[in-house]
Amino acid sequence: MVAHMAHHGESTPLNDGNGEVSPSDLKGDSAGSSHSSTDNTSTEESSEEEEAREEEEERESDSDSRPAAEQPAAEPLQSCCEKCRALTNPKFELVTPRKLSRDRLQLQLESEGAYECSDTGLVFEVSQRVKVTYCVLSWSKFSTYLTGSWKFAGPIFDVDCDPSILKSVQFPHSLCLADKHNEVKFGVLHVKNSRGQIEPSADHSGSHVKWSVSSLSPVGPIVQTSKSAEHHGVVQVFKEVGQENSFSFRVYLAGNNCSDIKDIRRAVRRANNCKNNKKYIQVDKPPTCMLEENRKYRLISEPMGHITPEDMLFSPVIVEVKGYFEVFFEESPPFKLSLTDADSGHTVWTATIREGDCVHHVVENPRKPSKGRKRHSSTSEEELCHKNSKKARGIDEADCQVTAVSPDLTDQQLMQVAKRMGREWKVVAISCLGLSKQDLEEMEAAEESVTMLKFNMLERWRRRQLKGKAGVQDLHRCFKDNDDVPNEVIAVLDEMLQNNVTT
Repeated sequence: MVAHMAHHGESTPLNDGNGEVSPSDLKGDSAGSSHSSTDNTSTEESSEEEEAREEEEERESDSDSRPAAEQPAAEPLQSCCEKCRALTNPKFELVTPRKLSRDRLQLQLESEGAYECSDTGLVFEVSQRVKVTYCVLSWSKFSTYLTGSWKFAGPIFDVDCDPSILKSVQFPHSLCLADKHNEVKFGVLHVKNSRGQIEPSADHSGSHVKWSVSSLSPVGPIVQTSKSAEHHGVVQVFKEVGQENSFSFRVYLAGNNCSDIKDIRRAVRRANNCKNNKKYIQVDKPPTCMLEENRKYRLISEPMGHITPEDMLFSPVIVEVKGYFEVFFEESPPFKLSLTDADSGHTVWTATIREGDCVHHVVENPRKPSKGRKRHSSTSEEELCHKNSKKARGIDEADCQVTAVSPDLTDQQLMQVAKRMGREWKVVAISCLGLSKQDLEEMEAAEESVTMLKFNMLERWRRRQLKGKAGVQDLHRCFKDNDDVPNEVIAVLDEMLQNNVTT
């Protein structure tokens, strides 16, 4: 059972903003929970449409290699705060989740008890054996649900589990509670039917906010404080690559939580997908520091570089609003970067970027055995890779003089893919396969079996392709680099591609 959590800071009746909030123009971001209340239907539909648009933006510029910044999941980083380490926090059985896709995780909990996810810090208290699926979300879609002095205090998640078995969820928060003079009141934002309900927390500790499960849909910890709070923060550095002898960097500040780290990763991915040929890769440096709300920070460097803006205000708002420091050096490394309090000059973070940090090799993504869609430009390297990929498919150079026709996917192959598709299939239909909401409605009206609906989705896509353009490679190309496509789907397509090569 869950150990009792010690309180740090008075839980005072700070008011304003309690109850239901309904921003008129905001859409939800639910992953679509099979155990969620039926009130979440409109939230799920609007989420699918929005995610589809985002995924389309991210796939506009396909690349065979991804910067390292895109590889890891959005996991919280180990805090450097000695004050919080001195606080007594409950310990739980640590369990490692199965990764269904980039941000979607799953735990199989074998018996009653409290379990902590090793990737996200989430703690699940369950009454019996159960499977829990969860996905880290972005506060960018939910921050306007907060009114008054409420502000988000940690990551927001969509959790899918039987709510009669899942008794409570404990969310990691990024606040430093060592200041006993700062009165805090934690709550939880629970998004249902495109409306935000602020619910009370059951308890809190120096690291987590506990919430008693009522129903399941997007939910995350929020807080009110009597004065500006200190946060466990992160500083993440990304270097522009691809330009010889160019030393340009982006430096992001954020709270140390999954949602903020996911937003940074998404911002970098979008920058990499812009049609300006700029690519960024993360420079691995000690990232954690302490950042105080509503305080300005200044980035300085040795030797002196060109840094804009001069100062940045840290506040609990989404990454897109805070932005980033842009740093450019005319000299060669090493470079020393320091983040300082703009008023006092106190240094809160420092790192040295050496010559080895500025040498980056393009790492081929092992998930992609072939080239992507059309390129915006053509280079000799691309032409060489194009020839290699043709050889991998058993195509001679002479074959390039005519249009090669590959066999379309069979019904049996489509069924193999359909069986491995998860409950995100509607998002995949719109964002990857180009189907419309009307297509989905027509299919659902004619078929009740979920597996057959997924098959019909794939079959409708196949029907709309030109002859020879609905093969394994074509479907693989549609699915790659999409967060919502399960790893199992990519794996079965990889296997089909490999079988095509060997035969």
